[in-house]
Amino acid sequence: MKGYDLYLHIIEQDLGVKITPEYKFHPNRRWRFDYAIVDNRIAIEIEGGLWLQGRHNRPLSMIKDFEKYNNAAMLGWRILKYTPQQIVNTRQVAQDLQKCINT
Repeated sequence: MKGYDLYLHIIEQDLGVKITPEYKFHPNRRWRFDYAIVDNRIAIEIEGGLWLQGRHNRPLSMIKDFEKYNNAAMLGWRILKYTPQQIVNTRQVAQDLQKCINT
């Protein structure tokens, strides 16, 4: 994930927002978002290993991710999910974030 910080820094400057990496969003669980715009309750999750049967593709991990994402939604978070290939498209990510910020 560290390799994406440069891209997210560019997005921060374009949108004028602060993006926090590894943000712990839940008061009782150890769950973290890959990145978050805390003031707007927008999370960015990067789902790696999709083509390699990575962690996020295994049934137990998927169930845990569902629990995490559902709890986040109940706390008022909006979650944008990207692959590592998608996250580097700063124009698209910035457009998606702008839409969330404006709604």
